[in-house]
Amino acid sequence: MSDHTMTGRPAAQRATRPLAIPPLHLAIFAGLLAFFAVAPFFLYPVFLMKVMCFVLFACAFNLLLGYGGLLSFGHAAFFGSASYVSAHAAKVWGLSPELCVLMGSGTAALLGLVIGSLAIRRQGIYFAMVTLAFAQMVYFISLQAPFTGGEDGIQAVPRNRLFGIINLSSDMALYGFVFVIVFAGLFLIYRVIHSPFGQVLKAIRENEARSVSLGYQVNRYKLAVFVISATLAGTAGATKALVFQLASLTDVHWAMSGEVVLMALLGGMHTVFGPIVGAAIIVTMQTISPASAPGLQCCRA
Repeated sequence: MSDHTMTGRPAAQRATRPLAIPPLHLAIFAGLLAFFAVAPFFLYPVFLMKVMCFVLFACAFNLLLGYGGLLSFGHAAFFGSASYVSAHAAKVWGLSPELCVLMGSGTAALLGLVIGSLAIRRQGIYFAMVTLAFAQMVYFISLQAPFTGGEDGIQAVPRNRLFGIINLSSDMALYGFVFVIVFAGLFLIYRVIHSPFGQVLKAIRENEARSVSLGYQVNRYKLAVFVISATLAGTAGATKALVFQLASLTDVHWAMSGEVVLMALLGGMHTVFGPIVGAAIIVTMQTISPASAPGLQCCRA
């Protein structure tokens, strides 16, 4: 049922406080937590960490597309730039993992603010093309910049010690770190979607002209969700660099942007948990049978 039905007002006007989490959603969250808590004892932890990183990436993108109504073809710029910054901070500066992830996320947020400020002035396919153009700029900068390692990327990235105490050199120790980051990000996305801010986004997505007439600063909301999405995409990229101890041009390639679109579409837009399914399917296809999905190979580390 549309957000405009029954009362004739957008959902944003009816929402005065964050919505309570429905029992079904709580059950799904609990099931996901239980699965990923137990899974590393039965499945390869690195594979599971890769799935979780791309789950966060896909959900961050879906926040922009599914709820903000903005199709970006340049999200690899945020994912990849954060990956490079995180890898560089760990290898060259010797920073701890939490600081590396924070630096990567901050870089993606700043880049999202710059790109978003310019891109939201356009709509539809023009918006998508502007984001793609900026992503290609980031790709060529990554190819030429001295600190990125060019075509070789940044290899042998150390995982260092979490808070200077916990050694993350083992996969199981790192798994816990990735687990906390990813599920914190997913919960944040869920709260954004089901907050008054999220209801405004839905109203803008469904009828932007009416939202403007009601007095909402539409571009501010668009920019805000763009920056949030970019930041969380950067968090996924920064974490992925520590998992594989590698940051490469694959992370900023245009095909990466295409694949996160595919993950969101496969799982279902306008859904909270759909991109989780889409990301899991795509990563599993790449891992089990990469030869049968040549167009998806660019996501491999």
